[in-house]
Amino acid sequence: MSDYDIAVIGAGPAGLTAAQYSARANLKVLVLESTAMGGQALTIDTLENYPGITGKSGYEFAVDLHRQAESFGAAFLFGAVESLIKEGTSFKISLADGGAVNARAVIAATGSKPRLLDIPGEKEFTGKGVSYCATCDGNFFKRKKIFVVGGGDAACDEARYLSRLTDNVILVHRRDSFRAQKALVHRTLNNPNIRVYFNTVINKIRGDQKVKSVVLTNVSDKKTYEEEADAVFIFAGTVPQSELVARLNVNLDNDGYIITDQKMATNVAGLFAAGDIRSGAFRQVITAAADGAMAAHSAAEYIDGL
Repeated sequence: MSDYDIAVIGAGPAGLTAAQYSARANLKVLVLESTAMGGQALTIDTLENYPGITGKSGYEFAVDLHRQAESFGAAFLFGAVESLIKEGTSFKISLADGGAVNARAVIAATGSKPRLLDIPGEKEFTGKGVSYCATCDGNFFKRKKIFVVGGGDAACDEARYLSRLTDNVILVHRRDSFRAQKALVHRTLNNPNIRVYFNTVINKIRGDQKVKSVVLTNVSDKKTYEEEADAVFIFAGTVPQSELVARLNVNLDNDGYIITDQKMATNVAGLFAAGDIRSGAFRQVITAAADGAMAAHSAAEYIDGL
């Protein structure tokens, strides 16, 4: 079993920044990631609101973060974390493949995952026309009729990306106005390739081997109707991936996000949280990176105290 000063669970912008700052402080750091470096940043087509960076994709940004953390000495391990328990003043992290590591402090940067609509046809056609990532799957639907669900930054941003692949994007939002940033809303409403259905929900996704149509309802007049569709991209918010740390009796808010203080510390000594997993976070790449830097600094202080 290997011993580390800090284990970072999750390799999105928050986790990668935490790894960089921890390693630069001459601490022995391990980053654990179950899927791919970059987290939800990988779905960003063009990162346009991160200070000092223009014209770079989320993937390119994630690659840079990874390389930078490695250059300072952070170690990386791909694999799912099975359990996290605290033994005295250290944490034991058990991996799904049977391995295990010890760490004096842990930074949880596990982020969140897409919220499901939980409607008929959604699960059945996931990967067959239903997707949660436009930059991942959009190219499969060039010149097709695409529905996008949501009203936040992600929905508007992804709808604009898809509008470069087809002139038939329909953005469906259950309310009468968007909650996205005003600049994104303006670009979306003025995009000739995007139509917006306000006060509308998708009740059902239909098809055979792939998506063929959607059933919609106008929430104002309750009228239900069906339209042909080739794809449905869903951006209806996120769900925190906090199950792992919840077993340590970490304080969570009503939605399941981890409650921290301003130093990213949880109520469990030695456990810190950063990024989208944290309660009250403004879920942007820049704030995730800031959380990661602060969590690393606080974890280093905690270790010094030991």
